[in-house]
Amino acid sequence: MRWEDVNWEKMRFTVHASKTEHHADGGIRQVPIFPERYPHLPEVFEQAEAGQVRVISRYSRGQNLGALLRKIIKRAGLKPWPKLLQNCRSTRETELAEEYPVQVVCEWIGNSPQVAAKHYLQVTEDHFQKAAHNPAQYVAEVPRTVSHGEHEHAESPYFKGLSGVSMGLTGLEPVTLRV
Repeated sequence: MRWEDVNWEKMRFTVHASKTEHHADGGIRQVPIFPERYPHLPEVFEQAEAGQVRVISRYSRGQNLGALLRKIIKRAGLKPWPKLLQNCRSTRETELAEEYPVQVVCEWIGNSPQVAAKHYLQVTEDHFQKAAHNPAQYVAEVPRTVSHGEHEHAESPYFKGLSGVSMGLTGLEPVTLRV
């Protein structure tokens, strides 16, 4: 990324992706400068030497940053995870998909919704927690039509409010009891 690619006024930057330059958009896309990243950019700009063209000038173009990242992680006493940079991209795309429509996120990240769904978007622990604690999922209390002995999940705290509803064996689809 070059300093000329940073649009401070509109809070976005231009990405030139050589991998996709043969596409109709020429491999060029606009990406917002997200609020959590913004404080670092002016700081780096202030530290840049006069005439410095690239935002990050320490590493040469084409240098394997994944290998460098692995070294840093190992020096920190941690175990690097597989596909470091792809997983960082995947995490960010998943975070953005929580807040913005998928077509917008894919425009920013530079892939298609099909590629995002197949290779990048993740199911997180937060998704499970949100689903398990969503009050809209609980059905209205239905008068009990079976005894506790006949309904094995009746005492489970996870199924409170589901009296009169049985859970199917293949998933969490409610099945109405027939008495």
